[in-house]
Order: sequence, then structure tokens, then C-alpha cells
Amino acid sequence: MTDFFIDPAYKTGFDRLGLASIEAVFAFGAGKNLTKENLASHRSRIEFQIYPPGRIESPAVTVFLKRYDNPPIMTQLKNWLSAKKRVSCALAEVEAAQKLAAMGINTAKMIGWGQVWGGPFEKRSFAAIEEIRDGQSLEKNLPVFFNGPATAENLVLRRQFIKQLALFVKKFHDTGFRHRDLYLCHIFRVPDGRFYLIDLARVFKPALFGEMYRIKDVAQLHYSAPAKCFSKTDRLRFLRAYLGRRKLNAGDKNFARRINSKAMRMAKHDARHGRAVPFIT
Repeated sequence: MTDFFIDPAYKTGFDRLGLASIEAVFAFGAGKNLTKENLASHRSRIEFQIYPPGRIESPAVTVFLKRYDNPPIMTQLKNWLSAKKRVSCALAEVEAAQKLAAMGINTAKMIGWGQVWGGPFEKRSFAAIEEIRDGQSLEKNLPVFFNGPATAENLVLRRQFIKQLALFVKKFHDTGFRHRDLYLCHIFRVPDGRFYLIDLARVFKPALFGEMYRIKDVAQLHYSAPAKCFSKTDRLRFLRAYLGRRKLNAGDKNFARRINSKAMRMAKHDARHGRAVPFIT
């Protein structure tokens, strides 16, 4: 069984590149190859541009194409368990984005997807994702007020940013979903200050152990926040805003200890492999 969908508003742009079928999508080799060293062999990522109907001049729409070719059966079974149904690797991310957007969480727009099944298992699938225009990941580009000396004005802006980020993460967690890869690189910010959540392939709503996965998410965010930009006081401000407390109670302090313990385990793992530890260095 084969499914193939392109948002009608983008179909002309895809057709101009010959991307009118799932076979064409997997044969497509133009654009910028975003495959990285630690990306699984069954996955590939390409960045390319399309143009709105009837307009060939700029600005183009940047599209990120994620492809999964013969994913391992164990990977598929884990996806089905998380989704509580049979779902392809690509459609798991598409559906997560759509559900979160419906609940008011900003996500990148899914403009196309497709899948091919061979019996009960997935043979291949893809998701086409529109770039978050003018958005930048917090890992690569924190706001300018985190640079330079900590002036009175910069401190006010930093505190506002930390509170807004905490409330965004809380709003996401209040949906019942968990990210499982919630590093700064997967949160984007646009110039007007709005945050967007990206890379949703592992997002799920756990039936059990929701608190464990919530701690994992916050620990990943804590871990990826560089020490040179976020002080211990800043991290405390984040927790107070996230938990909705002016002062942490005993349960909150235990929550904080579990986050730090998780982050320290991650740090030891990365140190053994010669990788930098952001929240310490």
C-alpha cells in the first residue's frame, strides 16, 4: 500500500522539481545533503527550495526532506509502541506536529508526506517540512542580550527570555506529550520572540512513566544550556517559572535534584567520548 500527499498550496513547487510521486522523492538528489555522521543509515535529509505558484522570483520556500528507507523492524516496533498503533517513521512526526499545533504549540509546518508498506512493515516513508522563516535554533543563536557584559537592561531581557522559555516548555508538557530529545537545538525562536518546537520524530504521549520522561526532557534542556550564558540563578529562575512557584517546596527540590542527576549522567557519558559538556563548560 502506498500513500502520497503534498499540500495543494505547495504542489506546483514540488511538480516543478519532478517530485510528483514517492518514487521521485526517493530518487531526488538535488539540494543540500544534511546527512551527518551519527545519522542512521536508513535515514537521509535534504534541504531544497521551491517557489510559490506563478512566481519564480525570490523569496523561495525552504523545505527539509526527511526520508526513511527500509527502517529496521525493531525501530518500527518501537514507533508503534510509542504511537499505540502501526505508523511509519515519517508519519509519526507528521501526526505529532499536527496534534501539537492543534493544541497551540508552535511547530514547523508539514507540507508533504508519503509511505510505502510491504505487508505489515514499512518499506519507506518521507516527510517534507517547511522552514521556520527567520527562525534560529537556541543552540546556535541565543538572543544578542546574552552577549557582552551583564548590564541592567540585558539582565531584564535575559530574565524575560528565561521565563518565556520555561512557560513554553511547561505548555508543551501540559499537553501530556514528551519530546525525548529536548535540547536547545530543537527549540527555535523567531524575531518576535515566539518559540517553535522541531524534530518531533520521538514525540509521544506516554501511558506510563510520564514523570520520568518529563524529567528527561528538562534535564536535556538544562544539559544543553551553556554555562557561559546561564548561571545557577538563571536555572533556578527557569525552574520556578516552569513549576509556577515563587519558592520551591520539598517536592520541587527533589524534582531539581533528579534533573541535575540525569544531566550529570549525561555529562559522564559525553566526557568518556571526548565530547564537551555545555552546562559545565
